Amino acid sequence: MAAGPGATSDACHAARAGGEEVERVKPFTPEKAKEIIMSLQQPAIFCNMVFDWPAQHWTAKYLSGVLHGKQIQFRMGMKNTDTVPQFETTCSYIDATVEEFLTWNCDHSSISGPFRDYDHSKFWAYADYKYFVSLFEDKTDIFQDVIWSDFGFPGRSGQESTLWIGSLGAHTPCHLDSYGCNLVFQVQGRKRWHLFPPEDTPFLYPTRIPYEESSVFSKINVVNPDLKRFPEFQKARRHVVTLSPGQVLFVPRHWWHYVESIDPVTVSINSWIELEEDHQARVEEAITRMLVCALKNAEDPHNTRAWLNPTEVEETSHEVNCRYLNGAVSAFFDHYRTSKVVENQALRTNGEYMKKEELNVYSLMEVEQTGSQNLPLGTVKQEAASPFGPDLVPVVPSSEEPPSERGSIFENDGKDFVGKDREHFGKLHCTKRQRMMSKSENAAVEQIASNSITAPSQTFVSTDDLLDCLVNPRVTKIVAQLLIQGRSL
Repeated sequence: MAAGPGATSDACHAARAGGEEVERVKPFTPEKAKEIIMSLQQPAIFCNMVFDWPAQHWTAKYLSGVLHGKQIQFRMGMKNTDTVPQFETTCSYIDATVEEFLTWNCDHSSISGPFRDYDHSKFWAYADYKYFVSLFEDKTDIFQDVIWSDFGFPGRSGQESTLWIGSLGAHTPCHLDSYGCNLVFQVQGRKRWHLFPPEDTPFLYPTRIPYEESSVFSKINVVNPDLKRFPEFQKARRHVVTLSPGQVLFVPRHWWHYVESIDPVTVSINSWIELEEDHQARVEEAITRMLVCALKNAEDPHNTRAWLNPTEVEETSHEVNCRYLNGAVSAFFDHYRTSKVVENQALRTNGEYMKKEELNVYSLMEVEQTGSQNLPLGTVKQEAASPFGPDLVPVVPSSEEPPSERGSIFENDGKDFVGKDREHFGKLHCTKRQRMMSKSENAAVEQIASNSITAPSQTFVSTDDLLDCLVNPRVTKIVAQLLIQGRSL
């Protein structure tokens, strides 16, 4: 790894130097921070932005006092070096207090209680996806300890956040989130992140089993890959960074990530930021959910644990999923019908109204395949000057050489974390981010919105409608090719 970025990280850890103590000023205004988040196409670390957040003191010990005896679920995983990802369906689960977790994590002798069957030398524990709204339902004042408004999102607090508490080695399999971009505040301990850009998705061998709404998993254990079975993974551009307390990591939309706790106790807080692209993504997710549930329930309706992620607690009947799909489609049209009217009014006001080129449905497929590839990796859209500096550190591709300092912000290996947020239809990760759509993507969306203005507000999508699309010869050809390719691994 080059010395330049590593040196920059020192500024993230050090308080601003000087003689007597002066009032600290945040390096970015909320407006500037949001501008960066909505335009940046690569992961980056914000420094010196949360030094006055009350949540900076949320250590696991502090939280054990706040939750005073409340049991939460911990995921128990094995400390091993298997080449197969440790999916959440293969882990064990226990209910325990944070105090019991800390006792098990610090006292390695035999103990009683929920952790008694888990040898600390062989297991890690992770209390992940803990939504503030349920965790602190009787202490709502604590929501204000998290101030995402500093990043340009007024009103966003702990109420739109999730909490993560883990032991050394705790991690989640490599995946990408279908919705939103991600802001992650590291409170205690360090986590090492492995990130891969959206363009590398074919090299990550994506899978939807186990099924979890809005999560696309990789078949690969990215920290111990089986390159004989997954040779294309060697082409993936790995970005590795170690996130330390007081730093906030920005993860752009559809970036793959695998996060691992590398200290004895880690605490993180995250929030998914809603994005314009999420409206169509929810329709795609609803289609996926309907298919997976129909096929897997038909296979064995009494053994959902084998394919349904433990975080998926909603009913999975065809009737419910059909309503879910129709809700997503209706929301898509409602959103773009409204935004189209507003946009057209603005354009006409400015005298810039232009007739848009018509696009048919098939052009959407082309946009999906090529749109993101036309965007240069690691650049900022229409930025007059680079926003990077001592308070905004880019996450760059990893080098093959070992890092010079183990404690620096950039390191050569690491692992993952993830998250979600419910609202709208199921797990609405919080909308997403930047207006990074290409001109053709914008045109496609505008055409759909334009067509929807004259369409009925409630158009029911039937099972037959979905099948007509799924068994379209164009689609089945692609499916056949993917199936054959997969069997040749």
